[in-house]
Amino acid sequence: MKKDIYIFNGGRLVRKDNTLLFESVEGKKYIPVNNIESIYIFGEVDINKSLLEFLCTNEIVLHFYNYYEYYVGSFYPRECLNSGFVTLRQSEFYIDYVKRLFIAKQFINGSAKNIIQVLRYYNSRNADLSQEIEEILQTLELLNSQETIEQLMAIEGNIREKYYKCFNKIISDKAFTYTSRSKRPPKDKINSLISFGNSILYTIVLSQIYQTNLDPRIGYLHSTNNRRFSLNLDLAEIFKPIIVDRSIFSVINKKIITSKDFNKDLGGIILKDEGRMKFVKELNDKLETTIKHPSLENKVSYKRLIRLEAYKLQKHITEGEVYEPL
Repeated sequence: MKKDIYIFNGGRLVRKDNTLLFESVEGKKYIPVNNIESIYIFGEVDINKSLLEFLCTNEIVLHFYNYYEYYVGSFYPRECLNSGFVTLRQSEFYIDYVKRLFIAKQFINGSAKNIIQVLRYYNSRNADLSQEIEEILQTLELLNSQETIEQLMAIEGNIREKYYKCFNKIISDKAFTYTSRSKRPPKDKINSLISFGNSILYTIVLSQIYQTNLDPRIGYLHSTNNRRFSLNLDLAEIFKPIIVDRSIFSVINKKIITSKDFNKDLGGIILKDEGRMKFVKELNDKLETTIKHPSLENKVSYKRLIRLEAYKLQKHITEGEVYEPL
């Protein structure tokens, strides 16, 4: 699959003939476009119309984040694979509450089962998570009896809170202690990593949806409203435990990221640039890791799994093939 480019330094990103050029105080760096899928910008980077036209022609998605690690927005090129038929079917499955509820339940079901998979992995490595696994399984049993999206979200929140409390048994460095979930701003180091990782994953999923016929504005668990995109938030729920959270455990337990990689700013805790780069590297390594696909004969990367998940949803909507989450 194509690669993602992350820019943390300030500078200028321009088109240079048939390639990209990034100029900064550190010098010039040429970036070939034929193997790029998305560009993630965290630094103060100048761009122009010529660049945007070039990115659009090459179907490259551009994502922007501010200093506080918050997602600002995306340059989402004209949909190269847009399908009016698929959009109509997506809308139908949203308007029909029974159909929407089924898909939303599947997203939570997939997320919860991947949470349990992660906990079982660490339980087998002396983390003693048997009680928490059982509690999450019991909560998951309530899922099918729920009749509204709001009830589903409550179940999901309950499961995730039980899960986050397990972090203290999985993480060996006691400087990273989880107490409760906090956002905008995150109040401690572990929340900073969770928020940053989730934010990156949302845009990774968005880039994968761009390569399908699906419209990212029409979600099912997260309501379609004035928010620009919601389907990427839905699909990301499935992959947070196995991509973001596993990356968090790895960078902390291997001491790749320590307390020195964080700043306290405006009442919150955020990663320094060096910490962001180290986390993104770990996340990308995870995305490029290949596993044996449950139904395909060959191995596929986690990043490819995200796109395959979108394809499965598309088949459910357009071909009646029942959607089963990863």
